[in-house]
This record gives sequence, C-alpha cells and structure tokens, in this order.
Amino acid sequence: MPLSTSETDVTRRLMGFLSLSATRALAKGTILIPDPGSVLVSPDVVLGDGIILWPNTILQAMDGGSIRIDAGTNLFPGTRLVAAGGQIRIGAQAEIGEEGGFTIKVGKEEVADIGAGARLLGNGSLIGPNSIGRGAQILGPIRCQNCRLGDGGTYRDPEPDARGGVLKGSGVARNIDVPAGHVIQAFGLFSEGTLRPQSYFHPPQSGQ
Repeated sequence: MPLSTSETDVTRRLMGFLSLSATRALAKGTILIPDPGSVLVSPDVVLGDGIILWPNTILQAMDGGSIRIDAGTNLFPGTRLVAAGGQIRIGAQAEIGEEGGFTIKVGKEEVADIGAGARLLGNGSLIGPNSIGRGAQILGPIRCQNCRLGDGGTYRDPEPDARGGVLKGSGVARNIDVPAGHVIQAFGLFSEGTLRPQSYFHPPQSGQ
C-alpha cells in the first residue's frame, strides 16, 4: 500500500530531505520539476533560476556539506549529487546525466567543481575532488577521481580545439589532466589513453 503524504514527509525529513510539499513549492518558482514526488532535495541546497530537475534526481547535502547549482542547469533522470562534508559546485547552463544519469560524490573537505556549460553524461561519476572546467565533457560510463579538465567552449563551439577538455569512452580515470581543446578516448584505464586534439576526432563544424 502506498505511503500517505504525511508518512512520506516523515520519511523524507528523517533522511534529511525537504518534505513533498516543500519540494512542490520549489517547482512553483523559477525551478522546473515535472515530477516532485520522485525528486529528493536537502534543505540547504542552493538552486539558481531556471534549473530543471528531472524525475529521480537526488541532491543530498549532509554532515556539513554543501551543493550549489547555478542558473539554467539541466539535471537529467538518475542524477545523484552527494556532498558528505564537502562541496559540489556546478556552473550555469551545465548538462548533467543525460543518457543514463550521473553521480557526483564528495567527502569531508573535498570539492567537486563543474564549470558553466559542462556536459556530463552516460552514467559516469565524479568521486572525490575533481575540477571539470567550463565547457568540458565526460562522455560515457567513466569513473573519475582527481581529474582536471581544462576550460574552453562548449560542445556547440564550431572550433573543436577551442572546446573544454574531454574524456570519452568507458573505464577508470584517475589523476588525469586534459587541457582545453584536447580529448582522451579510452576503454579501460584512461592513464593508458592518448591525449589528442579534439579535431582528430571531430573536424570543425561537427558536433562532439
């Protein structure tokens, strides 16, 4: 038998999330939440105008952690952000979690920075401290730890070698640096991948 609204609210509060009514209230402002019943948001999460929270998104700040998401960012179904004593900061107009969701988790005193216009998709993850620059991309089920992707244009930029750094493929990326205009494609360990200019894969005017 489904839980009543009051029972759901008790459970949400016990787990450190906004009540269903408070989540619905977010959707009455400038934040778009098509299915508030499937969305979990901690009370101290800071959300900018025009953010879209698609179904089954979780924004959990606990143990003194914080989450800030700037205006116009799109969090697709299955996106999970967990700040357990650390900080998650996402810039404006980012796209997180298309094609299977995305997970970002930080522990005590760790910081995950995701720049404006970044695109993270394909059921990948950022675990611990990571710095994902403006316009940078993670494309595929890649587990990133202590990675740094350089600032640049978004994937819509007509010049591939001016775009933010990119990881594409699948596997584990630890302690990886990708400067602007470059990409590592790998299937396994990204430390064994080759750093190439993005135009190697995508001639000018094509999409990423």
